[in-house]
Amino acid sequence: MTSSLKLMNPNELSEAEQQAEIQILIERYERAKSRRENWSNHWQDCYDYTLPQRGQSNQFGGAGASRVNNLYDGTALDAVDQLAASLLGNLTPTWTQWFGLVPGPELSEEEASNIAQVLEKIARKIQTHLDHSNFSVEMHQCFLDLAVGGTSTLYFEETQVGSMSAFKFSAVPLSEVMLEEGDNGFLDGSFRTILLTLSQLNKRYPNAEIPYDVLRQGEQDPQLRFEVLESILPRNGTYELKAVLLSETLPVILQTGSFVQNPAISFRWTKSPGEIYGRSPVMKALPDIKTANKVVELILKNASIAVTGIWQADDDGVLNPANIELVPGAIIPKAVGSQGLKALDMPGRFDVSELILSDLRQRIRHALLTDKLGPVDGARMSATEVVERSTEITMLLGATYGRLQSELLTP
Repeated sequence: MTSSLKLMNPNELSEAEQQAEIQILIERYERAKSRRENWSNHWQDCYDYTLPQRGQSNQFGGAGASRVNNLYDGTALDAVDQLAASLLGNLTPTWTQWFGLVPGPELSEEEASNIAQVLEKIARKIQTHLDHSNFSVEMHQCFLDLAVGGTSTLYFEETQVGSMSAFKFSAVPLSEVMLEEGDNGFLDGSFRTILLTLSQLNKRYPNAEIPYDVLRQGEQDPQLRFEVLESILPRNGTYELKAVLLSETLPVILQTGSFVQNPAISFRWTKSPGEIYGRSPVMKALPDIKTANKVVELILKNASIAVTGIWQADDDGVLNPANIELVPGAIIPKAVGSQGLKALDMPGRFDVSELILSDLRQRIRHALLTDKLGPVDGARMSATEVVERSTEITMLLGATYGRLQSELLTP
């Protein structure tokens, strides 16, 4: 992972000690997994209505599958994209230095003046590595997860020597990560299950001793994937990494190590007391999102009925409704003296939908912070009104930005 990783040889432990450590780790992983079970259905609802293309692809459906068959209103989808883009542009703007390094308060004025230029040079170099890495792409995915699921995790790893950037980032979907909250109130512990081919195992864990049965299966089928449990947990002031291959025969430790700082950065939109995972603005707007989606579905069904109509005919043994096509210019035969085919009068119209749909869409956009400046009352807003409205939305977002500053930007 990162250059601060200190590798340790798992083979220094006996097989019995390895299995005992693996058993303790798996039990802790299962407890973390059970604590997030209640969130799975809630997350699935949020993703189905606002971010179906990302969803819980590894858990609830195959990658590339269509997930928009039951969506009829795109207000929430568009608002989530705008919110994620706004967070990216305001917190971590692309190709812009959004952080700086300054001398600490313990230095004297002379020492601070001497080191300031060095720190500025270091900050520019770090920013250059960020700009040439996949940071913006993965950070945008994290902000999408944050807006929809309320919790997001970014893995910070190192690249191969000679790459354009020394950094590599990975946005981990909520379906793959289980989190633990530390005594300090931050999300310090994480478990991640990943599926890797044999070549990926060798590349990610170059010094690991892979069991013979895994080697044989991987050589027979190069696309066969094996489940690996990676844990990063705080221990004695550092963060301990363990990668365990969950093979069918016996779990094996592939790699262990320690970090000075946690490479798995987890952050939340807002937090309720007693809960580990965060709550998102989509969760607050989900009732309106579902209602708007249903209203548009009913409008479309009503429009379909209005276009084609509902018809009735006498069963006289001559007219066959299965052979009738309601197209312009069609001639429908009927028996002499019979009523044939006639339109059925509708009992009413669904005009009430227009009265509530605009209100629902406005509340969705407001909950997802799309209308930051609010509705324009007059023909145009003055500069003073823009400043006042901007100040108001800054106050409303103060708590959220404060949490993101503590849980994301500072780490």
